[in-house]
Amino acid sequence: MESPDTLREAIIWFADFEHCRQFMIQLRWPDGVVKCPRCGSEKLLWIPKARVWKCYAKHDHAKFSLKTGTIFEDSPLPLEKWLPAAWLLINCKNGISSYELSRGLGITQKSTWFMLHRIRLAMQDGGFKVLSGEVEIDETFIGGKARNMHASKRAKKISGSGPADKEVVLGMVERDGIVRAMHVTGRGKPELQRHIREHIEAGAAIFTDELHSYDGLSADFKHEVINHAVEYVNGNVHTNTMENFWSLLKRGLHGTYISVEPFHLFRYIDEQAFRYNNRHSTDAERFAGVMKQIVGRRVTYKELTGKLGNGRNSLLPGSARDAGSESVS
Repeated sequence: MESPDTLREAIIWFADFEHCRQFMIQLRWPDGVVKCPRCGSEKLLWIPKARVWKCYAKHDHAKFSLKTGTIFEDSPLPLEKWLPAAWLLINCKNGISSYELSRGLGITQKSTWFMLHRIRLAMQDGGFKVLSGEVEIDETFIGGKARNMHASKRAKKISGSGPADKEVVLGMVERDGIVRAMHVTGRGKPELQRHIREHIEAGAAIFTDELHSYDGLSADFKHEVINHAVEYVNGNVHTNTMENFWSLLKRGLHGTYISVEPFHLFRYIDEQAFRYNNRHSTDAERFAGVMKQIVGRRVTYKELTGKLGNGRNSLLPGSARDAGSESVS
């Protein structure tokens, strides 16, 4: 299948709906659209003007499109806008803000905010591979600096000192391999060690800092500790690979997205983890990899904004719409 290799080629190529149609058909139905995705019937008719197929079996929703059953479902935006937007988010090292994408596509910021979260859903790794070999473990804090806040905002958000009001992210990375990162509730021993045992193969060599929450891991792993109060590297013992991932994550959060609420933090972590884990792939390979994961994944606007069934804007506990350059209004 002919497909673009660069952003310039992608914008030109996907500007033609026929190219989008060929791409999606080859992606979802390599043998052609021969069956209805809802009932399996082979009695289908392509309606070019409406850009849909009609199933002649008797059931609800007889018509289906290239978007049906994917992250694009029920979107009024054409694939000519969706596919270049996906290319940008997947391949831009620091991500792309909804405001910038809004200006580039000529649609509202609210629409691009929703688009980007749908694409992030397809970027999530659904695999169960455990880390092995040499694995570095570290945690970091995500949150605004008190000195950069207005006094009124600082009074609301800052109740203690240091990391007291920040979000905690735990990360584990195989040296020369993949990273696993997740938003956790705190740095307590039970919480951290549960995730470590879940994601790392028993017997692996692990490297951490001197945080006491890591005490006791030697029973299941070859555990080495680096004391950052004394040194950052001692031979093979360090967590610099994990620190490198934190710098990439924070560059996107602070430089591109400006402010992210805790409710959505895991989505941005997954976005950066995907790019890190596919860092040796080409832009085209990363794009194709995500597009293979669009089927069967769906997130609604109400889920993203916390709007419940009563139609009122009831945000979930501890959540809010993204602020700063990623706010939705």
